[in-house]
Amino acid sequence: MARVFLDTNHFIGLTNRAPEVETEILDEQKGFISTLSCHILFYVNKIAVPDKKMDSFISDFNLINLSHDILNKALIGPTKDLEDNIQLHSAAQADCDIFLTYDAGLLKLKFFGKTEIKSQL
Repeated sequence: MARVFLDTNHFIGLTNRAPEVETEILDEQKGFISTLSCHILFYVNKIAVPDKKMDSFISDFNLINLSHDILNKALIGPTKDLEDNIQLHSAAQADCDIFLTYDAGLLKLKFFGKTEIKSQL
């Protein structure tokens, strides 16, 4: 079972059941997300709290907290986008094998440390 980190775009696509997102990720892999992704999901989709359906869905993931350490590393790089850096460092913190994203810039990196960056499993 691989440790798979979902970038915000993958996570939101999964919650919205976008056809290009593999919904089996949660069944076959150990899924991780940043708590920042939850904030972005609720903000973008204008979801009011409490929301039992979203609470239940989020509870299926292992959450990586946005810590001072992750933020400090993200402020240095590897990209110029703070949110992308937070996601990458969160995946590294969780010792993930795979980082799923649709971000073309991140896909060009191919790896962040030992974590492989790809658009699908």
